[in-house]
Amino acid sequence: MTELDWTEILLRLGVATLAGSAIGLNRDLHGNPIGLKTLGIVGLSTATIVLLALQLAEPSRVADATSRVIQGILIGIGFLGAGVIVHESDRFRVRGLTSAACTFLAACLGVVCGAGQWRIVVVALALAFAVLTIGRRIEHWVHRMLGGKDESHGDHRQT
Repeated sequence: MTELDWTEILLRLGVATLAGSAIGLNRDLHGNPIGLKTLGIVGLSTATIVLLALQLAEPSRVADATSRVIQGILIGIGFLGAGVIVHESDRFRVRGLTSAACTFLAACLGVVCGAGQWRIVVVALALAFAVLTIGRRIEHWVHRMLGGKDESHGDHRQT
């Protein structure tokens, strides 16, 4: 059994919560249905389960135990993401894919924080904010340059 001290547990859970919350704040600022609280809890909950697996696994079986836990988390988070996407509408229109992807990202960040892999967390967060900040503008620019169909139909709200 691996034993982490209180400082390391607090650090891993705290950073997971903050990372998920930061992604959620971006969703909140764009008026999307998932936000700071939800994605903060996603990050915290996934880090909690990874820490539990690390704490309870026998030293010779840590990799196997955490691998199974991570697989379960990533399968389960798909259902939460689907709930963000699915909604009742009078016409077919897929909405919420970016928020669902952010849910998945918050879960992944929680897993990585739970494992204590700080460089991966920093790089993933930086890339996520780059995509969330300038991705829409790049997408519109590429569509204009290549003559593609802009499917936003005048709706400039990020999904």
